[in-house]
Amino acid sequence: MVFKVFVDGQEGTTGLRLLDYLSGRSDVELLRIADDKRKDPAERARFLNAADVAFLCLPDVASREAVSLVTNPITCVIDASTAFRTSDNWAYGLPELVRGQREKIRASKRIAVPGCHASAFVLAVRPLIDAGVLPRDYPVSAFSLTGYSGGGKKMIADFEAGGNPKLHSPRPYALGLAHKHLPEMRVQGGLAAEPIFNPIVGNFFKGLAVTVPVYADRLARKVSPEQIVDIYRQHYEGEQFVRVLPYNADDNLDDGFLDVQANNDTNRVDLFVFGTPERLNLVARLDNLGKGAAGAAVQCMNVHVGADEATGLQA
Repeated sequence: MVFKVFVDGQEGTTGLRLLDYLSGRSDVELLRIADDKRKDPAERARFLNAADVAFLCLPDVASREAVSLVTNPITCVIDASTAFRTSDNWAYGLPELVRGQREKIRASKRIAVPGCHASAFVLAVRPLIDAGVLPRDYPVSAFSLTGYSGGGKKMIADFEAGGNPKLHSPRPYALGLAHKHLPEMRVQGGLAAEPIFNPIVGNFFKGLAVTVPVYADRLARKVSPEQIVDIYRQHYEGEQFVRVLPYNADDNLDDGFLDVQANNDTNRVDLFVFGTPERLNLVARLDNLGKGAAGAAVQCMNVHVGADEATGLQA
């Protein structure tokens, strides 16, 4: 079966990556809007309603506008903005989240693709919440080191232009603790309150790792680091895109350093538990343009249309 697919916002970073994923597929017919019609509401509506699957790679306001243009009950909308990630009537596009999440994605015509930082954070935190190990009211904090592609076209242009010494070193941002992923991290992570979250952008194109520090003696019940690894393995058993590494997995470190870019060009997430029995770092690593954006969107489409989930994706 061939599915008609339209990417609204095809000129953005995520949209271009989506086209890369989809352009070589024999089961996809890409519907391409003319460049001079990309902002024409009538023409956009025509393409949106002609599609079996419509990807929205737009800012929040534009995504809401695009959804309002969809009148065809057959069209499945897969949105990559932050607009609908905590909405009850949208399926959260993380098939690995909990048992039954795939069924929600398969049945829904409205799917919200997770954010890149939020994907890694939720994958690290949610299993421990569901297992009753991490209390819902635990004062969670996290930091994320990410490549500059997550900042979109302007940030990419700024970094790649060169000549600005301020961009040579890592740059913490969202220091006012109002990052747009915070509501999603709370709701989908199963937490009672938003975490204290500190993202840092580095001078490399893509790759992301979120680190969540925890004190073992403040958990809801006493567990060893190895038991946390086992909780991850049980939660993600059978998941082809999630790899759980052994406790303090030295063979995945380069002379003691974690390679944030090791999962680039894949749809894989690596989960690590580092530290001591008393103090732990939970780490999730992924490609922010892959499993953190376009790869996740393609995975959701595959689930929804009944294709092999790994079609067009690299584990």
